[in-house]
Amino acid sequence: MSKLRVLVLVREGNVPPDSLEGFTDKESDPWKAEYDVCETLRGLGHEVLPLGIFDDLAPIRAALQNFQPDITYMLLEEFYGVVTYDFAVISYLELMQQPYSGCNPRGLMLSKDKALSKKLLMYHRIPTPRFAVFPNGRAVRRPKKLEFPLFVKSTIEDASFGIAQASIVHNDEALAERVTFLHEKTGGDVIVEQYIEGRELYVGVMGNTRLVTFPAWEMDFGKMPDESARIATSRVKWDRKYQEKHDITCHAAEGLTDTQQKHIAKLCKRVYRALHMSGYARMDLRMTPSGEVHVIEANANPNIEYGEDFAESAAAAGIPYESLIQRILNLGLSYRAAWMG
Repeated sequence: MSKLRVLVLVREGNVPPDSLEGFTDKESDPWKAEYDVCETLRGLGHEVLPLGIFDDLAPIRAALQNFQPDITYMLLEEFYGVVTYDFAVISYLELMQQPYSGCNPRGLMLSKDKALSKKLLMYHRIPTPRFAVFPNGRAVRRPKKLEFPLFVKSTIEDASFGIAQASIVHNDEALAERVTFLHEKTGGDVIVEQYIEGRELYVGVMGNTRLVTFPAWEMDFGKMPDESARIATSRVKWDRKYQEKHDITCHAAEGLTDTQQKHIAKLCKRVYRALHMSGYARMDLRMTPSGEVHVIEANANPNIEYGEDFAESAAAAGIPYESLIQRILNLGLSYRAAWMG
């Protein structure tokens, strides 16, 4: 394996320190993934330059000219605080003829827009919940095809932003209230979809043209109160005390038959290709008690922090963390962008 110069793009303020010594888990949470990736790349023998970016492309241009990286490792999830602008940063790298890790601009743009991605999935006859989009500033009128209960969320925000128990609504009054709340909180449009009761599954996919899937991982909601909807709220995903209190864990999905596992793997690959994705992604699924699988959303460039579901499921597939980080690097180097001809 040859030594490479790797530019690592992270959010401004998330440039990781050289060591975790002296930091609590809470203090390291904002940049733990960045630390894991940079430390692992160095351990693999690569020369690493982490670069914090917020609202200016000039530092990237300077780093490309001065550091002359062989590849840029993309850990930046937004630009100027806008989560849908990550595709523009990747587009800039392509214009600069710079190889990068993770998803291409088209795949990022399509997958980040929940409404547009669902339209594409429906066109390809991929099962996904019925939905409607409520533009910001317009009155909330529920289409008759949408039956309660419904799940209300932002069309673009991720990482469970704005998702709480109140996101599941059972009548028009609650629907209007939640949509209005999200309009004001995010300043953007809101998507409302049929709520699918069942198991919450996450499946990792890697590849550019030849794809592999990892074993399905499951969000286990443990001992949450019976009246609580089993959804990945912000507290469920990020609040350690809440997770410990209710015994909430994420682990390999149990009890899936070989037929179900093959169906899920095939379905996730279809989603990946339908949305023109590359590099790596995580598919969020819901499986009903009767075994029907619905695609909730596709996440390009998911969290690759050590110990998180993507890395854990990769390890279960025989790919330890160091190999995972190197494979993502290799996929970036082998991706054929348009400028390569």
